[in-house]
Amino acid sequence: MGDVRRRGAVALGLTALVTPLTLALGATPAAAASCTTQTGPYQKQVEKFLGRPVDGKQSAADCKAIKAFQTKHGISPNVGYAGSVTWGVMDLMLKQKAVGSNPNKDGKCPVNKGRIACVNLTLQLSWIQDGKKLVYGPVPVRTGRDGNETRTGLKKIYWRNIDHVSSIYDVPMPYAQFFDGGQAFHQANVSMWNPPGSRGCVNMTKTDAKKYWSMLKKGDDVFVYGRKPGT
Repeated sequence: MGDVRRRGAVALGLTALVTPLTLALGATPAAAASCTTQTGPYQKQVEKFLGRPVDGKQSAADCKAIKAFQTKHGISPNVGYAGSVTWGVMDLMLKQKAVGSNPNKDGKCPVNKGRIACVNLTLQLSWIQDGKKLVYGPVPVRTGRDGNETRTGLKKIYWRNIDHVSSIYDVPMPYAQFFDGGQAFHQANVSMWNPPGSRGCVNMTKTDAKKYWSMLKKGDDVFVYGRKPGT
């Protein structure tokens, strides 16, 4: 969600999260809302992630579990098919979990700036550190979709508005902290794994957006790096 001014279109997206789920179902919209009996190309991986029996064959119980996951995270169509989008979201979750409490293990976010908010686009994670000390996070975030890239580089928070509303998209952006043109950290009332992504901002849960608001101030550094796969 929301830039407050228009910028040239730039590309960003996680293939597994951005590419529409294309199924050869040949179903009408009404039929598409029901559970599919088709086995997906990522059936075994999805079954394992969801704690289902891993047999690589779609069952009614499998479909119900997959569909519930898709509905929770806004994956469409939510027909219970174990396709690339669904597995992409799950795979990202696993990679995020594997980071643990050392998100700057690669040393890419500067440690000589004092307090700084870091954003790893590749893993869709953000955290706040003071030098080498992690002070908050890492937390999952939702960054720009294909065509609305969250721009990389070293930036500074230049404006904060706790009750901001986007002038372009007319949507609320609570706890907005702007760091690059119209791009900002702010609360978004969607799953952080909801494809295809934001309009360039770094979406956060209410809890995390409020924490960033309390821990950061105007003039603090922000470093955005990596590349959301698929761009």
